[in-house]
Amino acid sequence: MEIKYRKAKLILRYFHGSKRYFLCAIAASMVTTALNAVTPQIFRFGIDQVLAGNGYGHLRERLWMLSLVIVGVAALSGLSMFVSRTCTARAGENFAKNMRDSLFMHVQRLPMAWHDQNQTGDIIQRCTSDVEVIRNFVVTQLLEVFRTMFLVGISFAVMVSMNAGLALVVLLFVPVVAGYSAVFYCLIAKRFTKADEAEGELSTVVQENATGVRVVRAFGREQFEMERFREKNEAFARMWIRLGTLSGLYWGVGDLITGLQIVAVVVLGAVEAVYGHMSVGEFVAFASYNTVLVWPVRGLGRILSDMSKAGVSFERVDYIIHGKEEQYQGRDPVIPQHTDIAFSHVTFSYGQGGPVLDDLSFSVPQGTVFGILGGTGSGKSTIVQLLTRLYELGGEDGAGSITVGGIDIRRIPLGWLRKNVGMVLQEPFLYSRTIRENIAASAPEATLEEIRQAAQIACIDEAVLAFPDGYDTLVGERGVTLSGGQRQRVNIARMLLQKAPILVFDDALSAVDSETDSRIRRALSERMQGATVILISHRVTTLMGADQILVLNHGRVEELGTHAQLIQNHGIYRQIYEIQMSGDDRKEVQNGSI
Repeated sequence: MEIKYRKAKLILRYFHGSKRYFLCAIAASMVTTALNAVTPQIFRFGIDQVLAGNGYGHLRERLWMLSLVIVGVAALSGLSMFVSRTCTARAGENFAKNMRDSLFMHVQRLPMAWHDQNQTGDIIQRCTSDVEVIRNFVVTQLLEVFRTMFLVGISFAVMVSMNAGLALVVLLFVPVVAGYSAVFYCLIAKRFTKADEAEGELSTVVQENATGVRVVRAFGREQFEMERFREKNEAFARMWIRLGTLSGLYWGVGDLITGLQIVAVVVLGAVEAVYGHMSVGEFVAFASYNTVLVWPVRGLGRILSDMSKAGVSFERVDYIIHGKEEQYQGRDPVIPQHTDIAFSHVTFSYGQGGPVLDDLSFSVPQGTVFGILGGTGSGKSTIVQLLTRLYELGGEDGAGSITVGGIDIRRIPLGWLRKNVGMVLQEPFLYSRTIRENIAASAPEATLEEIRQAAQIACIDEAVLAFPDGYDTLVGERGVTLSGGQRQRVNIARMLLQKAPILVFDDALSAVDSETDSRIRRALSERMQGATVILISHRVTTLMGADQILVLNHGRVEELGTHAQLIQNHGIYRQIYEIQMSGDDRKEVQNGSI
């Protein structure tokens, strides 16, 4: 009952702005149905009063009236059908638009942990094809339900008025068809769920292949990907073949029941007409009503079939809608007055395996440069993700506290935190737009001059101007027309244009050469005075100028100090330094050329 209530609430929620069109479509459909119910009475009148009249004169006197009525009914029926279809289209598209808008906005506010648990292809399917299935049922099939109920009511009432006994025979077949359709609905509902899931898996394979096409080509995985797609495609096809077989069985048995009903009406009606209990016109009209009545009732199975599809789609969409959004305002929201950062006894796990961060404590004073060095899986990127609340610290997988300006980040409005902590992620992402639009993504109102200033600090301005279209150069999907280093520098320029007081570089300089790395850091130190900077890198030359350097080892603080202090400790930092730096490089460092 709760699930049905939630579905009804969901329908009403997205009918905002469409209710009047839907009600108008129902009213117009009822008019069309009523006019269709008049047609058999016209046949009855034509047979009993016109064709059964005496002589040509009688026929000529009555035929014009019969023709006029037929034309009038057809015209009104066509007009009402036009209104019904037009209103249905408006109601349906508004409903689907509202649902897609709501889903997309909700997905934007779902936490990273939710996205980690759900495949991109499946999310896309839920927001597109599942919405279309719901739209089709709610606006088209639900309207058909109202029309069928009205048609059955009006047709059966007229049939009773003509011959109650024969109408009772017709009525006996209705529960048989309804019960048979209900059994079919129960059988097909679970199969639709599996088929929908199979379609989601197929979409995911296509999406992953399209986004990872360079990797596929580079490692010669074409055959593997084709086999993977073929396997999912065959599973998907088998699902729908089974559904088609079940549907064919339903329609086959249904045709048998329908045929028996028509035969019963024709035979018994003919007997009634022979014995004078019905006129010939009444017999023809009654048979027409029976035919009109049979197909909507037969269509109950199709409606139930679509209902099962829509029920599955409702549950899939409802899964997204009831995903818990990020808390953008925080509890007792407070805005920090300065940008000191402190991690205090932070322990965090992604829910699988041991903790990624284990009792981690350190502080970053405002206006300083803080470096973080560590091996793969040491927790470097997790620090950044927790700082910006891409993942929430707390619950079973987290402990400790993180503060900015002495305020726990869970009390800081998420909007303020994301706006004032500029990040360059380890994996650069660019939109399929121009370089100018990509850099301005963090500040859409920025002028070209401001964009170029940020690009100059990121050492990408010269490379951009070398393109024929300059800053209007299209970068292609995911920035494929740019090199890895260029994509990273565009991301750095985007972050600098944000003008955030806290800057985080998550291994952002790893894709550029040492010389460009040095140029970017010098430009940053000159232009970003007063900013709190966190540098995460595996390259010692990137970190040696930091005020403090944290060395992570399996999520714990291994070493903490300046470059000079850590060199004297003969610990992990010193070992990495010895490995990375050649004799010539050391002289350059000592001379200050790097």
